[in-house]
Parts: sequence; C-alpha cells; structure tokens
Amino acid sequence: MASTFDALKSDDIRSRLGWVFFGLAIFVLVVHVGMPGINKEVWNALLSKGELFKFLGMFTGGALNNFSVAAMGITPYINASIIMQLLTVVLPQLKELQKEGGEQGRREIGRYTRYLTLGLAALQAVFMTVSLARIDNGHSGVFTMSGVGFYVMLVLALVSGTMFLMWLGELMTEKGIGNGISMLIFGGIVLRFPDYLKTSLQVANIQGATYYLALIIFAIILIALVAGIIFIHLGMRKIPIQYPRRQVGNKMYGGQTSYLPIRVNNAGVISIIFAISIMYLPNTIAQVSNAMWGANHPAVAEFAQNVERIFAPHGFTYNLCYAALVIFFTYFYSAITFNVNDVADNLKKGGGFIPGIRPGRPTAEYLERVFSRLTFISSIFLAFLAVAPTYIMQLTKVNTFFLGSTSLLIIVGVALDVMQQIQARLTLRHYQGFMK
Repeated sequence: MASTFDALKSDDIRSRLGWVFFGLAIFVLVVHVGMPGINKEVWNALLSKGELFKFLGMFTGGALNNFSVAAMGITPYINASIIMQLLTVVLPQLKELQKEGGEQGRREIGRYTRYLTLGLAALQAVFMTVSLARIDNGHSGVFTMSGVGFYVMLVLALVSGTMFLMWLGELMTEKGIGNGISMLIFGGIVLRFPDYLKTSLQVANIQGATYYLALIIFAIILIALVAGIIFIHLGMRKIPIQYPRRQVGNKMYGGQTSYLPIRVNNAGVISIIFAISIMYLPNTIAQVSNAMWGANHPAVAEFAQNVERIFAPHGFTYNLCYAALVIFFTYFYSAITFNVNDVADNLKKGGGFIPGIRPGRPTAEYLERVFSRLTFISSIFLAFLAVAPTYIMQLTKVNTFFLGSTSLLIIVGVALDVMQQIQARLTLRHYQGFMK
C-alpha cells in the first residue's frame, strides 16, 4: 500500500485523476438537466416497452430516462468512430492518411469523425423528435408542447448535448488518464448500478431469504463472468520475432529477439454492439410503428404484434440468432483491425522474421492461421457472454438488476485500460505499480 500512496504523490498523476473525476462530475450534472415540455409518465411507459431503449439508456447514465439534454448520449460519436474505421479499409485515401499521415493524419481523421458525429447527431435528433411527436398514448403524447419553435429547440438541445459530451470526452483524454469517451460510457453504466442495487434490496426485503440467496448466487456468477472477461481481455499470443545481425564499421547491430503480440479479443465490444443493434431493430421499428399508426390502422398493429412475437427477446431462437451474429461480427471486425498482410510486409521491410517461417507470403499465412484460432476462441466466448445474462436471470430469478454483456465488457475493459496507463506512468517514475 505504501507504494500506492507514494505513486499518488506525483503531481502529474493526481492532476490527471482529478480531471477524470471532474469530467465525470460534469457528466452527472448534464444527465440531470431535463428538457421542458416532456410528459414523464408517457415517456417512461414508452421506455419500458422497448429493449433497445434499455440498451441505449445503459450508456447514458439515466439521461435517456430523464430526457435530458444528453438523452442521446455519446452514441452518435461511437457510430461515427465505427463508420470511420470501416471507411479506412474501404477508401484508399483514408487508409493512406491513417498509415502514413502520422500525428497529423490522426488529427485529420479525428476532425472527420467530429463532422460525421455532428451529422449523425442531427439526423438522430430529428428522427427522434418527429417520431415522438407523432406518438399518441391515449389522451396525451410524449410532448406537452408543440410548434415548430419547440421542435427546433429540442433538436438543437439534443445535438448540443451530444457535442458537449464529445468535447468533454476529448478533454478528459487529453488531460486525464485513459480514453475520455470510454470513461463517459463507463460512468453512464456505473451510474445505473445504485438504482439496480436499491431496487434489488427492496424486492429482497419483501420476498425474504429466498431472494437474498438468489442475489448471492447472482453475485457469484457475476464475479466469475468478470474473471473470464479479464482473462480473455488480457490474453494474447506472443509470436517470437528475430532480427538479423548486421555490421556497421567495427560494431555489430541487431540480432535481438522480440515478439509480436496478438490479442485474443481483437473485436472488443464492437461485435456485441453490432449484433444487439440488429436484433433489437425489428422490435423497435414495430413498437414505434404501432405507437404512431397502430390506433388508426389495425393491419399495422397486427403486423407489429407478429414481429414482436417472432423477435421476442430472450427466447431460444432470439439467442441463437444473437450468438450467430456475434460470431460473424467478431470475425468481421477482427479482420479489419488486424491485417495480416500489412503486418507481414512491415516485418519484411524491417528485416524481422519468425523463426522457421520465410518472410513475405509464408509469414502472412502463418499469422492468418494463428489469428483465426484466436478469433475462434474470442468469438465463442463473446457469443456465450452475449446470451449468458438471459439464462443467468432465468436461473436465479433476479430481474431487478439489468445485467448486460456489453456493460460488463466495457466496465472491465475501461478499468483495465486505466490501470495499465497508470502502471505505465508509475514505471516512468520508478514506482512499484498496482499490477503484477
């Protein structure tokens, strides 16, 4: 413990940790800045019917439930970042800018990402406003006010909230520790946990010892899942790399042995986000269509009911399709983030080679085999993790704590990333770190 306190004596680390907590405090404040003209009862009733709303609300720390200026959260920025990553593979100009542009190239891509975030945020805010304005829940709708001025104000406020969170996240990245956007998502997820815990304890007080036992079993399974996520997140295959010796004048250079680390989980949480978005999309469209036109068009209401029955969350067919999509997107996104041909070419240009493997095409084929095996392991684990919460809640009968595989991956990943960055900064100052 002494080394921990000695490390925190560093002005730089204290300052960066202070920026992290300051940014999270501002985020909590923004979450509770509500929008005018919202019928909270109708809005909460609408949220309770949609699984996708629960998924999106998980990232906002309750901002979506409060319909605050940050109701859209940082989701448009996440979507823009994913789109830019995909475009760097498709468009040669962006790929060249990413590979050869250096720091200036990364800043340029960051600027494009911000512009794309603004466009996506505006599009999402307009769609959200128009859709909610047409919903009539009995005698009242979501909005208690109307008019072009109100709707324009609503769109501008929602877009401004998202752009402010993006700026806050980038400021936390620059002055704090870890990725600021990830820290905001982390904060949004963790903010919901006290409410879940409070509700769980209230139900346990009513139902008695049986529910307390179920909560204990639930907690043990949760700890086991977190341990598995840590194991997969930190797991990597170290491929030895040999560099030949060369003589310059009277001195010999090179000849050292290094290794190429290949992570087991290269897709991270992206594959689950893609899969769950697709699985929730039919139900969400059906529910919105039913709310907007179902009252006057029986055919629309019947169609919505059929879609909701077919794509009912947590059923066997639903989970089977969910797991298959997770496996597919894990392979797809991993192939984008790790290009074996580029790695093989870079090794060849640098004079490095894998012992027993010829440089060039044979190296790429060897890396492809290793990478495919690792991706298979991560895809199976992520597919299991995606469907596990459904069966855990069915097994323990605990339905007061919203357990999501995406939230677990984000919490563990962000926490490990922050710890590793603190460890790196402590190593520079010759302190013993937190991690062994």
